[in-house]
Amino acid sequence: MTTPFDPGLSAITGERRRLINVAYRLLGSLADAEDAVQETYARWYALSPRQREDIEVPSAWLTRVAGRICLDLLGSARARRERYTGQWIPEPLPEPAEWNSARPADPADPADRVTLDESVGMAFLVVLEAMTPAERVAFILHDVFRYPFAEVAEIVGRTPESCRKLASSARRRVHAAQLSATPNARKAGIVREFKQAWEARDIGALIALLDPHATSIADGGGLVSALPQPIEGSERIAHAWIGILGGAPGLTLAEHTVNGQPGLVARQDGVTATVFAFDIAGDRIKRIWAVRNPDKLRPWTFTAGEPAGRAASRSRLW
Repeated sequence: MTTPFDPGLSAITGERRRLINVAYRLLGSLADAEDAVQETYARWYALSPRQREDIEVPSAWLTRVAGRICLDLLGSARARRERYTGQWIPEPLPEPAEWNSARPADPADPADRVTLDESVGMAFLVVLEAMTPAERVAFILHDVFRYPFAEVAEIVGRTPESCRKLASSARRRVHAAQLSATPNARKAGIVREFKQAWEARDIGALIALLDPHATSIADGGGLVSALPQPIEGSERIAHAWIGILGGAPGLTLAEHTVNGQPGLVARQDGVTATVFAFDIAGDRIKRIWAVRNPDKLRPWTFTAGEPAGRAASRSRLW
């Protein structure tokens, strides 16, 4: 017997992409975003049929529940990150096409549902990390997804006017960060020049591409080797990176889009070991984020075989 098509169920499941987009920006972690959305749907299906019928706008209900779950997770995430080994960097995202080329088509894959725009750029996500959970939720929902403050207030548990102030405070943080407006095409050229200079072990060329006060940060999560503190200054970064390349035979570099921006992927023995994101202003690289934590590299595993963590653990500190 064929089960009749339920258009209501289709509408509910069709909200999943939007919810993942919201949750990733709120949490900075694809895995956490997926967990939050799964919990949202679990609460929906835990309702009785009568309770679901009484909900006038299911999409608004799902957003409220997902937002509250993310708000709670942000609070606990702060405590977890205080205990995190080394530096914490938001989870990098590949382009959906790259994710799909590595895995069979699967509508449940969250990476395929994250829209890549400036609000998932690594520099933007790092600024979000400095916000309070309430600021981040109010700002993302209102400024990025255009939810009215009346709806944001229901999620945050404050008045609309209070949420307006939270979003305004968050907006000032973003403006103070002076996020780069350099076109992606120019950024791609600078990343390519950096890759070529690094492969050629040309310290002078690397220094010329780096801002004199540039910073390099690595995240190994305590699972693989990574420098525990940021490296500051163009000369120190250039010398350190030349040393890293010399201590990692067989390492290959490839240009890839990372969170919608030009970046690099390092592979060892064909397995993704590090994903690099760049903050570029004008013609200089201001910041480099090197994500090595294998738990954050699962969407970047382009080839089957040796686990990413095992290959990454053999290379030297980043």
